[in-house]
Amino acid sequence: MNKIAKTIIWGLLAAAWLSGANAWAQADPLEQGAMSVRKLDDGLYYMEYKGDDGFAGLLENGGGRSAAELSAYVTRFLSKGFYPPKSGNPGPMDYGCSALTVRTPEGGVLMGRNFDFNSATGIVLHTVPEQGYETYTTFNTNFLGFGEGWLPEGFKNQYMALSVLFFALDGINEKGLAVADLMAGDNAQTNQESGKPALTTTSAICYLLKNAATVDEALDLLWGIDMHSDIGAAHHYAISDATGRSVVVEYVDNRMEVVESAAVANHYLCKAKLNVGLIKGDRRYEVLCSLYDATGGTMDKMQLTKTIASVSLPPTEGGHMGTAWTLVMDLTNPSVTYYSRRHFDKPFHFEFERKELVK
Repeated sequence: MNKIAKTIIWGLLAAAWLSGANAWAQADPLEQGAMSVRKLDDGLYYMEYKGDDGFAGLLENGGGRSAAELSAYVTRFLSKGFYPPKSGNPGPMDYGCSALTVRTPEGGVLMGRNFDFNSATGIVLHTVPEQGYETYTTFNTNFLGFGEGWLPEGFKNQYMALSVLFFALDGINEKGLAVADLMAGDNAQTNQESGKPALTTTSAICYLLKNAATVDEALDLLWGIDMHSDIGAAHHYAISDATGRSVVVEYVDNRMEVVESAAVANHYLCKAKLNVGLIKGDRRYEVLCSLYDATGGTMDKMQLTKTIASVSLPPTEGGHMGTAWTLVMDLTNPSVTYYSRRHFDKPFHFEFERKELVK
């Protein structure tokens, strides 16, 4: 299976060994970010980055219509231009997920999300950028193509892990906007070509979280870009904000569809392709909707954690990891709690530096 950024490794090696003292002096935020990596639990690491994260420059250059274009830009940014990038292309892969947004008894808003995959090492990235909102995002480093068994340990690998500045599978920002990427149910690729700035599925999540405070603002941003599928398959987004609005964004024949829904799993919800991808015996969406209806859509944090845990996937005898990580996000008083590999007795809770109550 080809990976999202297969050739980034060579650029990062060039940055680490060829740039010299002057370039390192210019790259202090990158060096500090690399040094911040720490292991939280089996399969889950944490990294912090403060400063110019390069994303504004990506948009100024028109974004990226493919993993090859993105990996080239990422390589240039992280190597400070010392490495002439090559290109690579991602191959198809399949992962399952589920998400649910609820209100709390006090009137707040929470969102829970499971990321399910056959193999994953997650990095939680806390970004305080020069431009845009503070964010917490998560990415599966197995998608970066650094080799089998690669871990963000040791300075060289920790520096390579900075690639996740440009890719996210889920996250929350300081304004209480939460976004999660899920497989939509088939292999229909989206490749919009209208001349707008272009982004792929995972890079667009970074874009939304840096620039949108509400669902409406996120939708406006999505209307303003050309979307391109990351991995040769269909995706949909679960997007929720601190007002309690929750939508699912899907793409049908390169057309964006918006469905108001608190729950989502791995089949289409829009009328044009309703239930496409729903596998017989998969009751995750049904369970989420049933528990949502039973509580009137109101749950406290413990209830939501139990609910999202109830549809998490255990490892299988065939080697599928099941749920790699779970997030429970507070959108009203922005914060996030992570659980790695269904270790629901080991929470990792993170607050925002620019913390404020979202009303």
